[in-house]
Amino acid sequence: MRRSLRSLLGGCLLMSALGLVPPPKNVRMKSVNFKNILQWELPAFPKGTLTFTAQYQSYRKFQDLCTSTAFTECDFSSLSKYGDHTLRVRAEFADEHSDWVNITFCPVDDTMIGPPGMQVEALANSLHLRFLAPKIENEPETWTMRNIYNSWAYNVQYWKNGSDEKWPITCQYDFEVLRDLEPWTTYCVRVQGFLPERNKTGEWSKPVCEQTANDDTAPSWTVAIVLAASVCVALLLLGCSALLWCLYKRTKHVFSPRNCLPQHLKEFLGHPHHNTLLFFSFPPSDENEVFDKLSVITQVSESSRQSSGNSCTPGTPSGQGSSELVPKEGANTQGCSTPLLLSPATEGHQSGTPPEQTPNPELSDSRTSKQPQS
Repeated sequence: MRRSLRSLLGGCLLMSALGLVPPPKNVRMKSVNFKNILQWELPAFPKGTLTFTAQYQSYRKFQDLCTSTAFTECDFSSLSKYGDHTLRVRAEFADEHSDWVNITFCPVDDTMIGPPGMQVEALANSLHLRFLAPKIENEPETWTMRNIYNSWAYNVQYWKNGSDEKWPITCQYDFEVLRDLEPWTTYCVRVQGFLPERNKTGEWSKPVCEQTANDDTAPSWTVAIVLAASVCVALLLLGCSALLWCLYKRTKHVFSPRNCLPQHLKEFLGHPHHNTLLFFSFPPSDENEVFDKLSVITQVSESSRQSSGNSCTPGTPSGQGSSELVPKEGANTQGCSTPLLLSPATEGHQSGTPPEQTPNPELSDSRTSKQPQS
């Protein structure tokens, strides 16, 4: 041990004397869920503060990723998840630098599987578990480690709180139920990701402890009895309803029999065209019948006007359908003619038949007497 320290110290003094910069020490890659961090340690260098440059090989050419950084790590999460990558880092001081330190890294093989998420729900004598696969760095939120590896499973361990005995199970899905547990007992559960094809396990999650509840489930015979009783009650209610309906129909038929139409009227009303003819064959009657009054005015010739003089003699036509001649009051006495008002007196006048006009004998006699004698 003393010899190694002496040799290391001698080498550092020799490098310092010769002006050489020592390379970084303990260069390694820390990768969890494809978050790739290249790490190293500071070498002993008494002259001053060192800086570092880290590179990765791309198409046979190295490209800088971290340049002249004072940190002792560099993030390589942007690398492809598949294939081998060559990384290197060196120390620098002023215009001098150390030799490169190279490592090879394959993300899909070398990355660690982080602890999955877990939700625990305690029910009667059981625990319901739901697992969440770890998320991938620099990928959408929906992408998890389960999307990268075809074979994915969960290793689960559960135990009574305070006990060292653990029961392991392996499940292929994101949901699992731990059954037949003791009631009112606290159980602790943890889970890790597992790749069966690669025989690779991930990190364990933090234990989650939950207390189970009492078994409140009813036995099967109790369920059968309750179901049979429900069916019987339903049938009894249905029978009572049918009986009440029959009693109601009988009572209604006895106390209020229905009035039946005659058979011939039923047959007549059963045809739609009969109903239409019956509706249109009886027009609505009009109780207030309107009759028009007919007035007849006769025109007297000029010869009769001259013979009549200053007086007008009314005449009354005779015969069936006769009319009354009424002189108008206040009429002019010279050369006047009296209008005759004809009022219907028979049933034929009401039907619109014009009455026969019979010559007035008095009017004809007066006309004959007033003619001049030859």
